Amino acid sequence: MSGQGKHVRAPGLPPPSDPSPNRTPLATVLAANAVSVTGNSLTLIGVPWFALDTTGSPGKAGLVAFCAAVPVVVSAIVGGPVIDRIGRRRISVASDLVCALALAAIPLLHRAGLLEFWMLCALMAVTGLFHAPGETARSVLVPDLARLAGTPLARAASLYDAVSRGARMTGAALAGVLVAVLGADSVLYLDAVTFGLSALLILVGLRGVGAAAPLPDPPPFSLSGYRADLREGYTFVLRSRLILGIVVMVMVTNGLNQGWSSVLLPVHARENLGGPAALGLMVAVFGGCALLGALTYGAVGHRFPRRALFTAGFLLCGAPPYVTAALTDTTAPLLVVLAAGGFGAGVLNPILATVKYEVVPDELRSRVSGVSTAGVLLATPLGGLAAGQLVEGVGLTAALFAFGGVYFLATLAPMVFPSWRTMDAPTESGRVSSSAPSRPAPAPAPGASSRPR
Repeated sequence: MSGQGKHVRAPGLPPPSDPSPNRTPLATVLAANAVSVTGNSLTLIGVPWFALDTTGSPGKAGLVAFCAAVPVVVSAIVGGPVIDRIGRRRISVASDLVCALALAAIPLLHRAGLLEFWMLCALMAVTGLFHAPGETARSVLVPDLARLAGTPLARAASLYDAVSRGARMTGAALAGVLVAVLGADSVLYLDAVTFGLSALLILVGLRGVGAAAPLPDPPPFSLSGYRADLREGYTFVLRSRLILGIVVMVMVTNGLNQGWSSVLLPVHARENLGGPAALGLMVAVFGGCALLGALTYGAVGHRFPRRALFTAGFLLCGAPPYVTAALTDTTAPLLVVLAAGGFGAGVLNPILATVKYEVVPDELRSRVSGVSTAGVLLATPLGGLAAGQLVEGVGLTAALFAFGGVYFLATLAPMVFPSWRTMDAPTESGRVSSSAPSRPAPAPAPGASSRPR
């Protein structure tokens, strides 16, 4: 990277291997993320169903999704420098513990007869505020832990996504059954337990890992220094056309996905497919095929152009499920489309993660990740809200067609805009020179890698 005195790895080569690989920290992060994502899947099905059961209103279910999503954006906007200063391990643990307490409070208050609708919105807002920093803290550790484990970066990124996909599939299938058998409020108890277990894994498994530690001897906190750190992340994203293009496209599709998962699919399952078990089956099939897609990409994806695979994957997983749900009220056709779409979706995150890890300088990774996370989530609060209002205003079928049409237009971006061509060689054309001063790295504990600062 220019101006930093650091060696820039040639494109396509794996990261340098540690002479004595230690795979435990990477395995710990994979396991903790699997447990946490399983909990997310329980939330994805349990909370919308809980809101529909207790209010009977798709509009209110969309409002709950809105309240959960807005704080995610806020915390992502301002959280990058905080993650660096406090430490990735501490942020991940604290985030999971707060989410566990907030989720457990929902069924406790409900069974005590004390839960008001505003309380449900507020507790979901708390989970949103604290969830994003923890997820960001774990994801930005992957390159360092891959080097520590002697694992090529593309393979580590694929493993990270594949584990998440598998956990999402398992959690969705489990949630569908448990909601049908025990009720949505009981599922939220299990959700809280998964966050607690994730916190315990990170607390124990990353002790002494330099990449997860706070900055060594950080300068005294000041608003001007914080703003400067934050500005570096935003400047990088705005100057990198590839990263900016990715952020804008995924921002739109994430908003649409939120409307699908929090309102459109739950309402479709309740009205046409037989209930929560069918909803769990749909999400599980999509997640299982996405897992297969991620594993396939990890095995052979590096042989193919990234942009072509990325575009094909998005065209498969984007508009077709919406259109199919609008045209049929039976389970089988939608399952087939979701299976194909899931496989296509499985290649997306490994590609994006690999590009981001290659393009973004090490010392800016947390800040750029926070900014890009905030960007891709900007439309998420509006997705659930818009879906709920559309369903109540024009009906489910029209809402599905509207969302599907916008999704199709968004997925054409990689074929239309020239900046996406650099996706196939990001280390040469996507990197933006940074003026960030290099900082001394913490001394690594035995068997641990230090995080370049």
